[in-house]
Amino acid sequence: MRIAQIAPLAESVPPKLYGGTERVIAWLVDELVSQGHEVTLFASGDSHTRGELHPVWPRGLRLGRPAADPAVACTALLEAIAQRVEDFDVVHSHIDWLHLPLLSRLGVPFLTTMHGRLDLPGLADVVRQFSDAPFVSISDNQRLPLARANWRATVHHGLPADLFRPSYGAGSYLAFLGRLNAEKGPESAIRIARAAGMQLRIAAKLPRSERRYFKERLEPQIDGTQIRLIGEVNDAAKQPFLAGAAALLFPIDWPEPFGLVMIEAMACGTPVIAFRSGSVPEVIDEGVTGFVVDDEEQAVQAVKRLDELDRGRVREGFEKRFTAGRMAADYVSHYQSIVSGGSAEYRRQGLLAGEESAASAT
Repeated sequence: MRIAQIAPLAESVPPKLYGGTERVIAWLVDELVSQGHEVTLFASGDSHTRGELHPVWPRGLRLGRPAADPAVACTALLEAIAQRVEDFDVVHSHIDWLHLPLLSRLGVPFLTTMHGRLDLPGLADVVRQFSDAPFVSISDNQRLPLARANWRATVHHGLPADLFRPSYGAGSYLAFLGRLNAEKGPESAIRIARAAGMQLRIAAKLPRSERRYFKERLEPQIDGTQIRLIGEVNDAAKQPFLAGAAALLFPIDWPEPFGLVMIEAMACGTPVIAFRSGSVPEVIDEGVTGFVVDDEEQAVQAVKRLDELDRGRVREGFEKRFTAGRMAADYVSHYQSIVSGGSAEYRRQGLLAGEESAASAT
């Protein structure tokens, strides 16, 4: 198939540092190419891919200097798609809602994967205006606020099977990996580690908007001994960081659409202890790849039960459910369904238009 992938422009594909969506897109494109498809990636010019790169902006917007107007960059992205839309059998978008007015009018089969939270004001109104647009969720839980959208499937994320090497040792510390804001739960992670008597290593991105939160709520608790801040890590540093941990703590306080770090930990053989929110119960196999808990007290008890888990089975759980090969195969089946269904619909519309023209001519 000839497939276009539309990526956000905030980060390169894959991202230099933090960026879950862009990382998943990179894995998906490379795997689709490996399976024999012709894939064109519309992304920033500093992206790297096994497919054809169509650069629409020089660099990812977050790290690009001087700072660019995101609206201008997105305008360039949509124009690039419009100029080449006839080159593809299907267009797969990862930019939320921005493309819907354009692609709904261009007559090309397209699919949209939603990567963010969907319980925000105004989204239901958008869905009503594009009721025929097909969507994919990244967890069943993610789609609940917009149950009336045209959901074609849930496709859980996957990553390359050989990206991370598993470690089957017990691990010597607890790990936290993610953004340093309240909804990701770093304060809970610190309290859990202290109560369990274990070291916590924090590898995390600090958004500019969260610097006050960090200074007031987190920095006073980071002592450099039991609670250590590692900083933002790239893929090379992420593997030893996760593989050396006894468990990943994922004490979220928001409806997490997926939680990529959970399957990254599983790929390293590292179990996950996570709060019961959002996608967590879908991703973790309770008592096999980790523990799903309801509060900090249960999380502390789960830390004490880590010796009940087999890190080999954690890795097996990842290989069974969360590889890039499985993810790509799932998407291809949905591309084919949309293309075949769309072609029939376009033929029907063409026949109707022809009948109307003939009627008006007589």
